[in-house]
Amino acid sequence: MRISGLEIIHLRLPLVSPFETSFGAVRETETLLVRAEAEGREGWGECPASAAPSYSSETVHTARYIITEFLAPLLRDADIASPADLPALFRRIRGHNMAKGGVEMALWDLTAKIKNVSLSRLIGGSRSEIPTGVSIGIQPTPDDLLRTIEGALAKGYRRIKLKIKPGWDTAILETVRRRFGAIPLMADANAAYTLEQTDHLMQLDRFDLMMLEQPLDEDDIVDHRLLQEKMKTPLCLDESIKSPEDGRRALDLGSCRIVNIKQARVGGTSRAIRLHDLCRDRGVPVWCGGLLESGVGRLHNIALASLENFTLPGDISASERYYQEDIVDPPVRLTDRGTILVPDGAGIGATIRVDMVERYCVGRSDVL
Repeated sequence: MRISGLEIIHLRLPLVSPFETSFGAVRETETLLVRAEAEGREGWGECPASAAPSYSSETVHTARYIITEFLAPLLRDADIASPADLPALFRRIRGHNMAKGGVEMALWDLTAKIKNVSLSRLIGGSRSEIPTGVSIGIQPTPDDLLRTIEGALAKGYRRIKLKIKPGWDTAILETVRRRFGAIPLMADANAAYTLEQTDHLMQLDRFDLMMLEQPLDEDDIVDHRLLQEKMKTPLCLDESIKSPEDGRRALDLGSCRIVNIKQARVGGTSRAIRLHDLCRDRGVPVWCGGLLESGVGRLHNIALASLENFTLPGDISASERYYQEDIVDPPVRLTDRGTILVPDGAGIGATIRVDMVERYCVGRSDVL
């Protein structure tokens, strides 16, 4: 397969409500769509790098530059047998996983459409629906948080994830447990703590959490091992795992007992599948995280989460959780069973709403 066209579309999407984590609040999200053409078909991917280098060192601006100046030229004369070839093709470009992932996702969608199969089937997915949870940001008050959790549970979400930070952790978790009892609950720190706060973090053991996600530095594996040795709560690594090799090192060290897989973070679908397989073979459960993606990235995540070892509810919530209108039709919806159906149509299984893309577009360019 030879790629005949590659376009980058920069979107700015308003959120239904502000989303706050330990590194700040956002009221709108910026993302890059990647549209690839070949054999008269088109495929869509997403690079959810955001406007600021907070969760990741990448931004929509750095990703756009890397795709334009370095990744697209590598595709110009390449004969792609499979999107799984891209990590090797892009290997000479160090880092920039989200930029690479956005391009690769577009080619996976394109390939599935050319073959007239669903993306889930193409990558080996085995589920027709996936259980899902919801990620709830830091709220203005504890009462606001309780109301938000109540609303999420009423809609059927199977797991609640709370963003925490110093000053918004033990008391908040105690309030939630007192109000909602033994609901499936986890906490995500987004690297807000240090190893010097181990005694404080050990207090979280009393809340019977499913896991504590990324409490320490975003590039750390060693200190997480030291913390995991002292905590009974399973640690889950997110930001620290940027490749399957990082995953192997973390598991070898005993730095975590659960892994959050985000294909944008690890450099695309192929590397996400390798990480999934590694964890499966080690008996380590995984779940699919999210980055405020539009429906394009969300549908790619759904296909990924249909793989067999995604045994824990992920962060793939319904479109309405973040956006009044999504850019895909149909939007992602939650069933009354607290699950999301895996599309069985060709590719990602939805139509791109060109009108919505045009409404929220702040820049676009043909790069191939």
